[in-house]
Amino acid sequence: MGAYILRRLLLMIPTIIGIMAISFTVIQFAPGGPVEQVIAQLTGDAQGADARLSGGGGDLMGSGMDEGGSKYRGAQGLDPELIKKLEKQFGFDKPPLTRFGEMMWNYIRLDFGESFFRSTSVLELIKEKLPVSASLGIWIMIFSYGISIPLGIRKAVKDGSTFDVWTSGVIIIGYAVPSFLFGILLIVLFAGGSFYDWFPQRGLISDNFDQLSWWQKPLDYFWHLALPLISLSLAAFATTTLLTKNSFIEEIKKQYVVTARAKGLNERKVLYGHVFRNAMLIIIAGFPGAFISAFFTGSLLIENIFSLDGLGRLGYLSVVNRDYPIVFATLYIFSLLGLFVSLISDLIYTWIDPRIDFERRDV
Repeated sequence: MGAYILRRLLLMIPTIIGIMAISFTVIQFAPGGPVEQVIAQLTGDAQGADARLSGGGGDLMGSGMDEGGSKYRGAQGLDPELIKKLEKQFGFDKPPLTRFGEMMWNYIRLDFGESFFRSTSVLELIKEKLPVSASLGIWIMIFSYGISIPLGIRKAVKDGSTFDVWTSGVIIIGYAVPSFLFGILLIVLFAGGSFYDWFPQRGLISDNFDQLSWWQKPLDYFWHLALPLISLSLAAFATTTLLTKNSFIEEIKKQYVVTARAKGLNERKVLYGHVFRNAMLIIIAGFPGAFISAFFTGSLLIENIFSLDGLGRLGYLSVVNRDYPIVFATLYIFSLLGLFVSLISDLIYTWIDPRIDFERRDV
């Protein structure tokens, strides 16, 4: 097992470099980069900037020569020295390969630099936004797995019963409704939209949180999280439940289960002593993707709808504003986190089912 872990750790190096290299190359052709953003602000050409974002060339590779001889659109009439200063400020005075090498060397040392437009370090911004995304991600994982797995097992045992049919109907409806649409519906119904004003529309805690007593603080925290968690839980809840049910049904039909029952074992021992380990392997296989999604991509729309200032919203605004240090730093951190979580899930495989031996398989 030690050799397998070492190989996986070594493979992370070219993998993370490949992810960053592809993303960095794509960014070279992205229109409307930081230099053009500043030029648009200096010239007061906000509408022109929007047009360049949708159809122009990017600053990093250049979008053709402007009328004034500049490679940036909208730069006519500006002092060329000013343009050079902007390029130096954003690091675009160096060749792309040099910039990429310096970026990766800094990232290895966990030096993510400073935001282009926020005048603070990227790491501080991530630390500031992490509690919101962590709150959503951790609780979503607890709720989705803590409820979906027992429910999926129950549905597998009661396959075809009235309980199975009714719960499947509810689950399918919940899965069909997008989480952001359900979030808007919850705001309209329960957050002062058109009916009731029972829950807050924004933030993770109340403004007077520091003045609340020790027992009121967790209540206030979950009061703010209630609607976002319900919105985010739908898709994860439905997927995990049906996956668990189908996995258990497939295992229950196998010969070793018939043999265990023939030996006189009760259903509980058969289900949790024999079936559980094999059926849960496919659930564990999907854990890394679900974990990363819950922390970032899955909460992006919900963070915007409920005005929760987390990592998803930070990444989205950074892409829109072309704040490349934040874009690449979040990509690097989440890619690295995903690789480590994938390794951990493989190790959990061997803990649940000792018959699995990665040492005998090629990575």
